[in-house]
Amino acid sequence: MPRPRRMDEAVPANQHSGQRQDADGASLQAPRGAEGYAGDVSPALAWQWVQEGQAVLVDVRSDAEREWVGQVPGAVPVAWKQWPGMAMNPDFDAQIRLAVPEGGRVVLLCRSGVRSVAAAKRATELGITAYNILEGFEGDADGQAHRGRKGGWRFRGLPWRQG
Repeated sequence: MPRPRRMDEAVPANQHSGQRQDADGASLQAPRGAEGYAGDVSPALAWQWVQEGQAVLVDVRSDAEREWVGQVPGAVPVAWKQWPGMAMNPDFDAQIRLAVPEGGRVVLLCRSGVRSVAAAKRATELGITAYNILEGFEGDADGQAHRGRKGGWRFRGLPWRQG
């Protein structure tokens, strides 16, 4: 059988699902190592870094997702893929370089923490210290395939606005 599409994006994100966390959430606060980029951080730690000026928050969701679902104030929009058709953004490299100062750190946010892994790997290849934000903006789908109820930036009560 052929290798499943997007395997390299899905496996790293799924490795964090179902892991037992410390009762005080300490394990969610520490950056986790990753293959091909600096690591994974919780939404809360990513926001802390942004507030302290230690990282730039880049939202790699499509323009349509940010408009329809919501966006984080102050996040730099640099789509990894664009709607319709989810075609690769041909300007990603130039846009991410403009968004992150030389020697700076970036935290990358997508819908569920999958596309941001691929974007973090690419940013790392460009010489940027890049972290994936676990759970993404909307978190994992629940039993009814709805997002926003099981983890994610919004679920964690971090700043966001509609439209």
